[in-house]
Amino acid sequence: MNDERLVQVVLPGIVAPEGLQIRHSALPEPGPGQIVIAMEATGVSFAEQQMRRGRYYDQPPFPFVPGYDLVGRVFSTGPGVDPALAGRRVAALVKVGAWASHVLVDAQDAVEVPDGVTAAQAETVVVNGITAWQMLHRTARVRAGQTVLVHGAGGGVGSVLVQLALAAGVNVIGTASSWHHDALRELGVTPLDYRAGDVPARVRELAPRGVDAVFDHVGGRSVIDSWHLLARGGTLVAYGSASTRDDTGSKQWPVLKILARTWLWNTLPNGRRAHFYNIWAGRALNEDRFRARLRSDLTEVFAAVGRGDVTARIAARLPLTEAAKALRLAESGTVGGKIVLTP
Repeated sequence: MNDERLVQVVLPGIVAPEGLQIRHSALPEPGPGQIVIAMEATGVSFAEQQMRRGRYYDQPPFPFVPGYDLVGRVFSTGPGVDPALAGRRVAALVKVGAWASHVLVDAQDAVEVPDGVTAAQAETVVVNGITAWQMLHRTARVRAGQTVLVHGAGGGVGSVLVQLALAAGVNVIGTASSWHHDALRELGVTPLDYRAGDVPARVRELAPRGVDAVFDHVGGRSVIDSWHLLARGGTLVAYGSASTRDDTGSKQWPVLKILARTWLWNTLPNGRRAHFYNIWAGRALNEDRFRARLRSDLTEVFAAVGRGDVTARIAARLPLTEAAKALRLAESGTVGGKIVLTP
Protein backbone atom coordinates (compact mmCIF):
# COMPACT_ATOMS: atom_id res chain seq x y z
CA MET A 1 0.00 0.00 0.00
CA ASN A 2 1.35 3.42 -1.03
CA ASP A 3 1.34 5.72 1.99
CA GLU A 4 3.04 8.70 0.30
CA ARG A 5 1.53 12.11 0.98
CA LEU A 6 1.57 15.32 -1.00
CA VAL A 7 3.78 18.03 0.51
CA GLN A 8 3.33 21.57 -0.82
CA VAL A 9 4.78 24.97 0.03
CA VAL A 10 2.03 27.60 0.12
CA LEU A 11 2.43 31.35 -0.35
CA PRO A 12 -0.48 32.69 1.73
CA GLY A 13 -0.13 36.38 0.87
CA ILE A 14 2.40 39.19 0.84
CA VAL A 15 4.71 37.83 3.53
CA ALA A 16 8.38 37.55 4.40
CA PRO A 17 9.99 34.29 3.25
CA GLU A 18 9.44 32.92 6.74
CA GLY A 19 5.70 33.33 6.16
CA LEU A 20 5.63 30.43 3.69
CA GLN A 21 3.50 27.52 4.91
CA ILE A 22 3.85 23.74 4.53
CA ARG A 23 0.70 21.82 3.59
CA HIS A 24 0.16 18.04 3.64
CA SER A 25 -2.66 16.32 1.75
CA ALA A 26 -3.52 13.29 -0.38
CA LEU A 27 -1.64 12.66 -3.61
CA PRO A 28 -3.35 13.95 -6.77
CA GLU A 29 -4.88 11.49 -9.23
CA PRO A 30 -4.11 12.10 -12.91
CA GLY A 31 -7.08 12.64 -15.19
CA PRO A 32 -7.27 12.01 -18.94
CA GLY A 33 -4.07 13.16 -20.66
CA GLN A 34 -2.36 13.96 -17.35
CA ILE A 35 0.61 12.67 -15.38
CA VAL A 36 1.81 13.11 -11.80
CA ILE A 37 5.50 13.94 -11.50
CA ALA A 38 7.37 12.99 -8.32
CA MET A 39 9.56 16.07 -7.95
CA GLU A 40 13.33 15.48 -7.79
CA ALA A 41 14.35 19.11 -8.19
CA THR A 42 12.65 22.47 -8.40
CA GLY A 43 14.19 25.89 -7.96
CA VAL A 44 13.96 29.47 -6.81
CA SER A 45 13.65 31.97 -9.65
CA PHE A 46 13.21 35.73 -9.69
CA ALA A 47 9.50 35.16 -10.31
CA GLU A 48 8.97 33.77 -6.80
CA GLN A 49 10.77 36.77 -5.33
CA GLN A 50 8.30 39.03 -7.13
CA MET A 51 5.29 36.85 -6.34
CA ARG A 52 5.79 36.94 -2.57
CA ARG A 53 5.63 40.74 -2.85
CA GLY A 54 2.56 40.57 -5.09
CA ARG A 55 4.68 42.08 -7.89
CA TYR A 56 4.63 39.41 -10.60
CA TYR A 57 2.70 40.60 -13.63
CA ASP A 58 0.07 37.85 -13.89
CA GLN A 59 0.41 35.83 -10.69
CA PRO A 60 -2.70 34.04 -9.37
CA PRO A 61 -4.59 35.29 -6.30
CA PHE A 62 -3.26 34.26 -2.89
CA PRO A 63 -2.98 31.64 -1.50
CA PHE A 64 -1.18 29.47 -4.04
CA VAL A 65 1.76 27.08 -4.41
CA PRO A 66 4.71 28.84 -6.11
CA GLY A 67 7.40 27.15 -8.19
CA TYR A 68 8.01 27.94 -11.85
CA ASP A 69 9.46 24.65 -13.05
CA LEU A 70 10.48 21.18 -11.94
CA VAL A 71 12.27 17.98 -12.87
CA GLY A 72 11.22 14.57 -11.64
CA ARG A 73 10.12 11.03 -12.40
CA VAL A 74 6.69 10.22 -13.80
CA PHE A 75 4.88 8.79 -10.78
CA SER A 76 1.53 7.90 -12.35
CA THR A 77 -0.29 8.29 -15.66
CA GLY A 78 -3.90 9.05 -16.46
CA PRO A 79 -6.19 7.62 -19.13
CA GLY A 80 -4.90 8.19 -22.65
CA VAL A 81 -1.27 8.48 -21.56
CA ASP A 82 1.29 5.82 -22.43
CA PRO A 83 1.87 3.86 -19.19
CA ALA A 84 5.49 3.32 -20.32
CA LEU A 85 6.15 6.94 -19.30
CA ALA A 86 6.09 5.86 -15.65
CA GLY A 87 9.53 6.15 -14.12
CA ARG A 88 10.98 8.38 -16.83
CA ARG A 89 12.68 11.62 -15.86
CA VAL A 90 10.94 14.66 -17.30
CA ALA A 91 10.97 18.45 -16.94
CA ALA A 92 7.97 20.76 -16.95
CA LEU A 93 7.37 24.50 -17.03
CA VAL A 94 4.32 25.31 -14.90
CA LYS A 95 4.66 28.96 -13.69
CA VAL A 96 3.17 28.03 -10.29
CA GLY A 97 2.75 24.78 -8.39
CA ALA A 98 6.23 23.24 -8.60
CA TRP A 99 7.17 23.68 -4.94
CA ALA A 100 5.60 20.35 -4.11
CA SER A 101 6.57 16.71 -3.69
CA HIS A 102 4.21 15.69 -6.51
CA VAL A 103 2.88 17.86 -9.34
CA LEU A 104 -0.03 17.21 -11.68
CA VAL A 105 0.63 18.32 -15.29
CA ASP A 106 -0.63 17.65 -18.79
CA ALA A 107 1.50 14.92 -20.31
CA GLN A 108 2.08 17.08 -23.39
CA ASP A 109 3.82 19.69 -21.21
CA ALA A 110 6.49 17.23 -20.03
CA VAL A 111 9.85 17.14 -21.80
CA GLU A 112 12.05 14.09 -21.34
CA VAL A 113 15.45 14.71 -19.75
CA PRO A 114 18.25 12.89 -21.59
CA ASP A 115 20.45 10.31 -19.91
CA GLY A 116 23.61 11.83 -18.49
CA VAL A 117 21.89 15.01 -17.28
CA THR A 118 20.99 14.86 -13.59
CA ALA A 119 17.77 16.22 -12.13
CA ALA A 120 19.59 19.14 -10.47
CA GLN A 121 21.53 19.96 -13.64
CA ALA A 122 18.33 19.91 -15.69
CA GLU A 123 16.51 22.09 -13.18
CA THR A 124 19.05 24.90 -13.57
CA VAL A 125 18.17 25.26 -17.26
CA VAL A 126 14.40 24.76 -17.53
CA VAL A 127 12.90 28.25 -17.23
CA ASN A 128 16.34 29.89 -17.40
CA GLY A 129 17.46 27.86 -20.39
CA ILE A 130 14.27 28.18 -22.42
CA THR A 131 14.25 31.93 -21.78
CA ALA A 132 17.90 32.34 -22.77
CA TRP A 133 17.66 30.15 -25.87
CA GLN A 134 14.51 31.77 -27.21
CA MET A 135 15.71 35.34 -26.61
CA LEU A 136 19.06 34.61 -28.22
CA HIS A 137 18.01 32.50 -31.20
CA ARG A 138 14.34 33.24 -31.82
CA THR A 139 14.04 36.91 -30.86
CA ALA A 140 17.48 38.48 -31.39
CA ARG A 141 18.61 35.84 -33.94
CA VAL A 142 22.26 36.40 -33.15
CA ARG A 143 25.03 35.37 -35.52
CA ALA A 144 28.66 34.43 -35.01
CA GLY A 145 30.94 37.45 -34.80
CA GLN A 146 28.29 39.78 -33.40
CA THR A 147 28.65 41.57 -30.05
CA VAL A 148 25.90 41.53 -27.41
CA LEU A 149 25.37 43.10 -23.99
CA VAL A 150 23.87 40.89 -21.29
CA HIS A 151 22.68 42.60 -18.13
CA GLY A 152 22.85 40.40 -15.04
CA ALA A 153 25.41 38.09 -16.65
CA GLY A 154 26.00 36.36 -13.32
CA GLY A 155 22.32 35.68 -12.68
CA GLY A 156 20.08 32.72 -13.47
CA VAL A 157 19.06 33.59 -17.02
CA GLY A 158 22.12 35.72 -17.72
CA SER A 159 24.65 33.02 -16.87
CA VAL A 160 22.98 30.56 -19.25
CA LEU A 161 22.55 33.25 -21.90
CA VAL A 162 26.24 34.18 -21.99
CA GLN A 163 27.28 30.54 -22.30
CA LEU A 164 24.86 29.89 -25.16
CA ALA A 165 26.01 33.10 -26.87
CA LEU A 166 29.68 32.16 -26.57
CA ALA A 167 28.91 28.69 -27.94
CA ALA A 168 27.34 30.42 -30.96
CA GLY A 169 30.53 32.42 -31.59
CA VAL A 170 29.15 35.70 -30.24
CA ASN A 171 31.23 38.28 -28.34
CA VAL A 172 29.69 39.04 -24.94
CA ILE A 173 29.85 42.08 -22.68
CA GLY A 174 28.18 41.33 -19.35
CA THR A 175 27.17 43.49 -16.42
CA ALA A 176 27.41 41.82 -13.02
CA SER A 177 28.52 42.33 -9.44
CA SER A 178 32.30 42.47 -9.19
CA TRP A 179 32.51 39.10 -7.43
CA HIS A 180 31.21 37.43 -10.62
CA HIS A 181 33.90 38.98 -12.82
CA ASP A 182 36.64 36.36 -12.52
CA ALA A 183 34.25 33.57 -13.45
CA LEU A 184 32.91 35.60 -16.37
CA ARG A 185 36.41 36.35 -17.66
CA GLU A 186 37.24 32.63 -17.54
CA LEU A 187 34.27 32.01 -19.82
CA GLY A 188 35.39 34.72 -22.25
CA VAL A 189 32.98 37.47 -21.23
CA THR A 190 34.06 41.10 -20.84
CA PRO A 191 32.57 41.97 -17.43
CA LEU A 192 31.40 45.40 -16.26
CA ASP A 193 30.44 46.31 -12.70
CA TYR A 194 26.96 47.79 -12.91
CA ARG A 195 27.55 49.59 -9.60
CA ALA A 196 30.73 51.35 -10.68
CA GLY A 197 30.87 54.27 -13.08
CA ASP A 198 28.92 55.02 -16.25
CA VAL A 199 28.06 51.62 -17.72
CA PRO A 200 26.65 52.97 -21.04
CA ALA A 201 29.84 55.02 -21.56
CA ARG A 202 31.98 51.94 -20.89
CA VAL A 203 29.95 49.87 -23.35
CA ARG A 204 30.43 52.57 -26.00
CA GLU A 205 34.18 52.40 -25.44
CA LEU A 206 34.11 48.65 -26.02
CA ALA A 207 31.67 48.81 -28.96
CA PRO A 208 31.91 52.30 -30.56
CA ARG A 209 29.42 51.41 -33.31
CA GLY A 210 26.98 49.93 -30.83
CA VAL A 211 26.12 46.36 -29.90
CA ASP A 212 24.06 43.99 -31.99
CA ALA A 213 21.73 42.99 -29.16
CA VAL A 214 21.02 43.90 -25.55
CA PHE A 215 19.26 41.56 -23.12
CA ASP A 216 17.77 43.65 -20.31
CA HIS A 217 15.96 42.27 -17.26
CA VAL A 218 16.41 45.44 -15.23
CA GLY A 219 13.67 47.66 -16.65
CA GLY A 220 13.21 51.30 -15.72
CA ARG A 221 15.93 53.67 -16.95
CA SER A 222 18.10 50.73 -18.00
CA VAL A 223 15.79 49.89 -20.92
CA ILE A 224 16.22 53.38 -22.34
CA ASP A 225 20.00 53.20 -22.04
CA SER A 226 19.95 49.75 -23.62
CA TRP A 227 18.02 51.01 -26.64
CA HIS A 228 20.54 53.79 -27.25
CA LEU A 229 23.44 51.33 -27.13
CA LEU A 230 22.21 49.39 -30.16
CA ALA A 231 23.98 49.46 -33.49
CA ARG A 232 21.90 49.98 -36.59
CA GLY A 233 20.00 46.76 -37.18
CA GLY A 234 20.41 45.79 -33.52
CA THR A 235 17.81 44.23 -31.25
CA LEU A 236 16.76 45.09 -27.69
CA VAL A 237 15.19 42.22 -25.77
CA ALA A 238 13.63 43.36 -22.49
CA TYR A 239 12.39 40.55 -20.29
CA GLY A 240 11.67 41.91 -16.85
CA SER A 241 11.67 44.81 -14.45
CA ALA A 242 14.00 43.75 -11.65
CA SER A 243 14.63 47.35 -10.62
CA THR A 244 11.00 47.69 -9.47
CA ARG A 245 10.93 44.47 -7.39
CA ASP A 246 10.58 46.32 -4.11
CA ASP A 247 8.29 49.11 -5.37
CA THR A 248 4.70 49.53 -4.30
CA GLY A 249 1.72 50.34 -6.48
CA SER A 250 0.59 48.66 -9.68
CA LYS A 251 2.59 45.54 -10.59
CA GLN A 252 1.47 45.90 -14.22
CA TRP A 253 2.66 49.48 -14.71
CA PRO A 254 6.44 48.80 -15.03
CA VAL A 255 5.78 46.19 -17.72
CA LEU A 256 3.22 48.33 -19.52
CA LYS A 257 5.74 51.18 -19.71
CA ILE A 258 8.29 48.86 -21.32
CA LEU A 259 5.68 47.59 -23.77
CA ALA A 260 4.73 51.16 -24.70
CA ARG A 261 8.36 52.08 -25.26
CA THR A 262 9.06 49.04 -27.42
CA TRP A 263 6.01 49.82 -29.55
CA LEU A 264 7.13 53.44 -30.00
CA TRP A 265 10.74 52.54 -30.78
CA ASN A 266 9.65 50.05 -33.42
CA THR A 267 7.91 52.86 -35.31
CA LEU A 268 11.21 54.74 -35.72
CA PRO A 269 13.03 54.43 -39.08
CA ASN A 270 16.44 53.52 -37.69
CA GLY A 271 16.64 49.82 -38.44
CA ARG A 272 16.64 48.80 -34.78
CA ARG A 273 14.07 46.54 -33.13
CA ALA A 274 12.73 46.27 -29.58
CA HIS A 275 10.86 43.35 -27.99
CA PHE A 276 9.43 42.46 -24.63
CA TYR A 277 10.01 38.75 -24.22
CA ASN A 278 7.35 36.66 -22.48
CA ILE A 279 7.99 32.95 -22.23
CA TRP A 280 4.22 32.27 -22.38
CA ALA A 281 3.56 34.36 -25.49
CA GLY A 282 1.52 32.57 -28.09
CA ARG A 283 0.21 29.79 -25.88
CA ALA A 284 -3.38 31.05 -25.91
CA LEU A 285 -3.34 31.46 -29.70
CA ASN A 286 -1.80 28.11 -30.64
CA GLU A 287 -1.09 25.72 -27.80
CA ASP A 288 0.26 22.95 -30.03
CA ARG A 289 2.78 25.29 -31.65
CA PHE A 290 3.78 26.68 -28.25
CA ARG A 291 4.41 23.19 -26.88
CA ALA A 292 6.36 22.07 -29.94
CA ARG A 293 8.60 25.13 -29.76
CA LEU A 294 9.18 24.74 -26.02
CA ARG A 295 10.00 21.04 -26.42
CA SER A 296 12.42 21.76 -29.27
CA ASP A 297 14.18 24.61 -27.46
CA LEU A 298 14.51 22.82 -24.12
CA THR A 299 15.87 19.77 -25.95
CA GLU A 300 18.51 22.06 -27.52
CA VAL A 301 19.43 23.43 -24.10
CA PHE A 302 19.72 19.95 -22.56
CA ALA A 303 21.98 18.99 -25.47
CA ALA A 304 24.14 22.05 -24.76
CA VAL A 305 24.45 20.91 -21.13
CA GLY A 306 25.36 17.41 -22.30
CA ARG A 307 28.10 18.80 -24.60
CA GLY A 308 29.48 21.02 -21.87
CA ASP A 309 28.56 24.26 -23.70
CA VAL A 310 26.49 25.18 -20.65
CA THR A 311 27.66 24.31 -17.16
CA ALA A 312 24.91 23.90 -14.59
CA ARG A 313 25.64 26.32 -11.75
CA ILE A 314 24.10 25.11 -8.49
CA ALA A 315 24.48 27.58 -5.64
CA ALA A 316 22.82 25.47 -2.95
CA ARG A 317 20.55 22.46 -2.46
CA LEU A 318 17.94 22.56 0.26
CA PRO A 319 14.96 20.34 1.11
CA LEU A 320 11.53 21.51 0.02
CA THR A 321 10.54 22.10 3.63
CA GLU A 322 13.29 24.74 3.84
CA ALA A 323 11.87 26.79 0.97
CA ALA A 324 11.80 29.89 3.20
CA LYS A 325 15.55 29.63 3.78
CA ALA A 326 16.10 29.07 0.06
CA LEU A 327 14.04 32.12 -0.89
CA ARG A 328 15.82 34.28 1.68
CA LEU A 329 19.17 33.10 0.31
CA ALA A 330 18.14 33.85 -3.28
CA GLU A 331 17.01 37.34 -2.34
CA SER A 332 20.29 38.07 -0.55
CA GLY A 333 22.14 38.34 -3.85
CA THR A 334 25.17 36.67 -2.26
CA VAL A 335 25.23 33.43 -4.27
CA GLY A 336 25.86 32.61 -7.91
CA GLY A 337 23.87 29.94 -9.68
CA LYS A 338 20.54 28.25 -9.04
CA ILE A 339 19.19 27.42 -5.62
CA VAL A 340 17.65 23.96 -5.97
CA LEU A 341 14.93 22.48 -3.78
CA THR A 342 14.76 18.70 -3.42
CA PRO A 343 12.16 16.39 -1.81
